[in-house]
Amino acid sequence: MRLAKRFKHAALYYLVRILWLLFNMIPRSMAISVGSAIGSLSWRSIKRDQKIVISNLTLVYGDSISMNEKMAIGKGFFVNSGKNIADIIRLKRSFQSEILPAMECEGIEHLDAAYRRGKGVIAITGHIGNFELLAAFVASRGYKTAVIGRELHDPRLNELLVDNRASMNLVNVSTTDPPIRLMRLLRDGYILGVLIDIDSHRIRNAQIPFFGHLANTAIGQSILGLRSGAAFVPGFCLRLPNNRYKVIFQPEITTSEISDSEAAVIDITTRCSKSLETIIDQYRDQWIWLHRRFTHNLTYPS
Repeated sequence: MRLAKRFKHAALYYLVRILWLLFNMIPRSMAISVGSAIGSLSWRSIKRDQKIVISNLTLVYGDSISMNEKMAIGKGFFVNSGKNIADIIRLKRSFQSEILPAMECEGIEHLDAAYRRGKGVIAITGHIGNFELLAAFVASRGYKTAVIGRELHDPRLNELLVDNRASMNLVNVSTTDPPIRLMRLLRDGYILGVLIDIDSHRIRNAQIPFFGHLANTAIGQSILGLRSGAAFVPGFCLRLPNNRYKVIFQPEITTSEISDSEAAVIDITTRCSKSLETIIDQYRDQWIWLHRRFTHNLTYPS
């Protein structure tokens, strides 16, 4: 690893450790305010990310929203991310006492009906709202829950994240784990949380319509779900005013195509992606617009 990259990773790690200590020492409201300030400062400072956000929003919405609105959405995402990180860092300390009481839920009956069939559930979500809290909320209701997560570049940060999840009774699954492990979890009746909105060549994907454009979308979860008979239930954890959250579970997504066929895989993935797209459109400042989602349509800053 080059010296500059080592220094960058080391600086990020120690910054996170300082924030970890700070956010667990001060009251939740103060931690969220600090997170908000960090998010706002990051938005103003990182011009490259601003360009990516504006490029994505322009591709999706064109001139239907103004430049000022695009900038407000971008800043809103960074601020919301800072607030979300504050709560994620405080999971161990204050989930039961402060965070869970600030969460309301809509549509839990959809998840519960799917779970009770005993064939496992693919919980479809994306990088919107506080997706880490979504998994913690599900586990807190007594459901056996696992989450698929890409390993962070710094093993020390990855250990912090995995330990945080374990404290919420979550089973952590790496994207590099063999599919047989995921299949076993589904057969054991687990809810498996999956983020489907990343354009990554490290996982099996297909080009699926997303906001009117084709985007590389993970399909491994669709293949496993169709083979195992698991249900597909979209779920989201969205920020509300006054530092509260709303967890939403939507009706189970099904396909009329022949199970486990290529057409079924594409169809179920397209339906899941559309569900995510609809939520993003409703909560525009809570989705990760800085991700290079549309690589087939845009040339992003290096």
